[in-house]
Amino acid sequence: MAAEHPEAVKQLSVVAENVGSHLPEVGRDIGDYVLAEIPELRGDATIVKILRASITENVGTLLHVFENDIPLGKVEGPAAALEYARRLAQRGISLSALIRAYRIGHWRFLQWCLDELNRQNAAEDLAVATNRRMLHTSFGYIDRVTEHVIAEYQHERDNWLLSQTAARAARVRDILAASDVDLNRMEPALGYRLRQHHLGLVAWLPTPKDGGEGLSRLHRITDELARRLGCAARPLFVPRDAIVSWAWLPLGPDSDVPWHEVSSVLERSDPSVRMCAGGVGYDVEGFRATHRQALRVQELAAVADPVPRFTQFSTVAPIALMATNIDDIRAWVWDVLGPLALDDENSARLRETAQIFLDSGCSYTATASTQILHKNTVQYRIRKAEEIMGHPVQKEHTDLEIALRAVQYLGSTLLRTDAERHT
Repeated sequence: MAAEHPEAVKQLSVVAENVGSHLPEVGRDIGDYVLAEIPELRGDATIVKILRASITENVGTLLHVFENDIPLGKVEGPAAALEYARRLAQRGISLSALIRAYRIGHWRFLQWCLDELNRQNAAEDLAVATNRRMLHTSFGYIDRVTEHVIAEYQHERDNWLLSQTAARAARVRDILAASDVDLNRMEPALGYRLRQHHLGLVAWLPTPKDGGEGLSRLHRITDELARRLGCAARPLFVPRDAIVSWAWLPLGPDSDVPWHEVSSVLERSDPSVRMCAGGVGYDVEGFRATHRQALRVQELAAVADPVPRFTQFSTVAPIALMATNIDDIRAWVWDVLGPLALDDENSARLRETAQIFLDSGCSYTATASTQILHKNTVQYRIRKAEEIMGHPVQKEHTDLEIALRAVQYLGSTLLRTDAERHT
């Protein structure tokens, strides 16, 4: 870095003194600008008041650093700045909004300082050196203070979520376990209306994430689902541990769910997230039922190979309800499918065609159309499947349909390996 102009420290001190003489006006102007640019920070009079106090204290501290050439290592975050970070964390206002406020506020603060520097009419080399020192020091200050407020925000958010989650989880357990619930007392305490339609969700991640990051991902995706489905209120989100969450989406008077929207949100989200949904339920009993269904599907999904990204109860209800013991259902599938339960590509093609054939009312034409195959190919595959199983596809077709559906969902978990075929 080029040698600093010997008068730059003094010149910056003069700039700071003159800007500081207008501190209330400067703080008010920066506050107005930040609020205009970040709508998320508006609306709560108490929070806005603390924001303005934080800005004034930060500006005053930085001007004091300029004026007295104070090393940044001796500077701590102002008390109001730390309190503002805590309040935003408690209200669930995003950390990005807090950091953006610092960036925008810093830019506005520099406008005041640069305007004052221009009014000093210093020689060009001195003005450039003073400007460089101003930028270097102010960016260093903002970097240092934002590190402090980020740490304070995250610490407070963790504590706040922990206390809120514990209370919320206890109330949810009461609802799920108790036969009689006082709705007039429980709804305000829970912050969620029970007298409406609900969609129960269970979401999880395969492995733990550091610092609560996993739950934050699950929370964000749950909120996004609620927005895409047009929920008028916020979902009820209850962490179970570091990588599993329960949630209920408030559907109000609606009982229909556009499942393609749910799938779309998950497809564009973190690919590691897995989610299961119950059916839509109404009132307290529906709140419990949709949750039980989501849990049952999650138990099923956890043993599937591969694990599906999203499963809704209605698509696998018979399998989910009977799959209380995977070893038993595997043995049953082997008994129904016989050698067709082999885990290889040829058997998979025959099972797929047989399943579509049964779904289409045993129509060769409809099956060929669905699979984009020639009708003769479908006839060949059905005949081949029947030869392998040793009986016609239509024989005991209900058991066959369920067995094929189970294999479609649980995959290799229910199939024989080539080695097992000969045991």
